[in-house]
Amino acid sequence: MTDGAPAPAAPATGMLHSWDLSTGVDGPGTRFVAFLAGCPLRCQYCHNPDTRYLSDGRPVTADEIVREAAKYAAFIGVSGGGATVSGGEPLLQPALTGELLHRFKHELGLHTALDTSGYLGARADDALLADTDLVLLDIKSWDRALYRQVTGRRLSPTLDFARRLAGLGTEVWVRFVLVPGLTDPAENVEGVASFAASLGNVSRVDVLPFHKLGAAKWRALGLDFPLADTPAPTAEQTAAARAVFTAHGLHAV
Repeated sequence: MTDGAPAPAAPATGMLHSWDLSTGVDGPGTRFVAFLAGCPLRCQYCHNPDTRYLSDGRPVTADEIVREAAKYAAFIGVSGGGATVSGGEPLLQPALTGELLHRFKHELGLHTALDTSGYLGARADDALLADTDLVLLDIKSWDRALYRQVTGRRLSPTLDFARRLAGLGTEVWVRFVLVPGLTDPAENVEGVASFAASLGNVSRVDVLPFHKLGAAKWRALGLDFPLADTPAPTAEQTAAARAVFTAHGLHAV
């Protein structure tokens, strides 16, 4: 190192729950997905309760994750995919998330996506968002009281983050989980749809039917799954919810 030259920055560190390759679920195309540990929300329908705490992960550096993603970068690039930082809630670890997005984009040349509830959106600085091609934004309810019932947290930080993304022109896919008897009231679906349509940067809405695939994880953790008796929505109920978003000019799937 030349005298007086700054030392190279150490790679960010954090807690990784797991990584996976997915297709069509965590953004467009085949994707390398890093699931970071820790989440401030306590969603009643959470299918990954084993990512709630930082201690649910293992210590890693950004170098380790990028090296793993690099093994698949050529294949992912050809398939029109990319890399997604998910969780848990990735913005609980903004330094690691920001470095991963930057290096996925600039070192590996991959399309980047951030999968977030938006609750910690204020932790995403401008540099992090500049390296984010797509945000997968979970808007779990429009009704404030219902949002707190579903998640244990306030809705307003998510709405503030959504408006910030709109101001930046960042592409957003909104995700909305349809839960019979909980998030499915007509006025709640209408509220999410109207808000999403007002932003101008939402290119897709995923209306996700509630399922119980994570129930076994709740039991394994010694937790009571609060929606154990809740049925999945019917195909007709799901189609009706999608139609509300479509009526607002949104592409709903």
